[in-house]
Amino acid sequence: MNDTAQGPAVRTALIGYGFSGRTFHAPLIRSIAGLDLALVASSDAAKVQADLPGMSVMADPLQAITDPAIELVVIATPNSSHAPLARAALAAGKHVVVDKPFTLDLHEARALIALAEERGRLLSVFHNRRWDSDYLGVKQLIDAGTLGDVVHFESHFDRFRPEVRDRWREQALPGSGVWFDLGPHLVDQALQLFGLPESLQANLAVQRSGGQVDDWAHVVLNYGARRVILHAGMVVTGGTARFTVHGTEASVVKALADRQEQQLLAGITPGAPGWGEDGDDLRLYHGDEVRSLPTPAGDQRNYYRAIHQALRGGGANPVPPIQALAVMAVIEAAAQAAAEGRTMPLPLTGAELAAWS
Repeated sequence: MNDTAQGPAVRTALIGYGFSGRTFHAPLIRSIAGLDLALVASSDAAKVQADLPGMSVMADPLQAITDPAIELVVIATPNSSHAPLARAALAAGKHVVVDKPFTLDLHEARALIALAEERGRLLSVFHNRRWDSDYLGVKQLIDAGTLGDVVHFESHFDRFRPEVRDRWREQALPGSGVWFDLGPHLVDQALQLFGLPESLQANLAVQRSGGQVDDWAHVVLNYGARRVILHAGMVVTGGTARFTVHGTEASVVKALADRQEQQLLAGITPGAPGWGEDGDDLRLYHGDEVRSLPTPAGDQRNYYRAIHQALRGGGANPVPPIQALAVMAVIEAAAQAAAEGRTMPLPLTGAELAAWS
């Protein structure tokens, strides 16, 4: 148990123990005082027990969701199951965290938000990349006005995985493909920095031999004269920066990505010495002058710290439903823009636009 002065620990069930559940959610939840990972729903009990000896494991996610001892349900299952499992958890009176993407479409997202409001339960989406070192460093310079008015913002999630792998993310299934996988990270960071775009264009492609779903995505968000470019590719061996930002006063380049995912994959415990530290400096360009600036440390534990505070300390939901809905609006509009080859507005209602602002 991780009881604190703010009350008993929030007993938490993790639904799914694949890549996301095992790599991110389980270690981050277990690192937070006040959260108690009490139960994992997985079809592979041996894998869970190998990592988490003594952990209670249930094969049936609905049984785990409805366990009366559970207060918070974290859903880290394949994308197509997010909405039905979140719906079941909210109907059972649980608070819910959903891994990105929130849902498959806006219709599912709106229905979950309405249900959470009806039941008076917290509903949040795991947009953990808000606490990445690379993003925090760029955000710091933008917020300080160091770059002036940003006119060009480019954000890349590029990887070198030239072989198609046998996993659901790369199969022709609802919610698969690189845009649904990495797009939510790119979109959420952009919306946090610049708000909602006026319109967008998008291009999705399948570049790898044997590919069934998009493995290359290029999306442009339009904000007046400002252009925000979001890009993800799976056949990139190097040579691209994580962020490139140009403003009327200066430019900044952040070459390498945050290291927390690599640290988690290496078995490093969140909060251990060196956790989240980033030795790759920001490069600030002002005319002929080039300066190296230290990159602040990232700490994705802050998402679950905020969840605990929202449930026990009266704090705010770190990712309110309207913000998650806006991300889904961009994801959905970009997919349609790519399919139809045209510029798209965001498919949000007037009430939703007002709620964002």
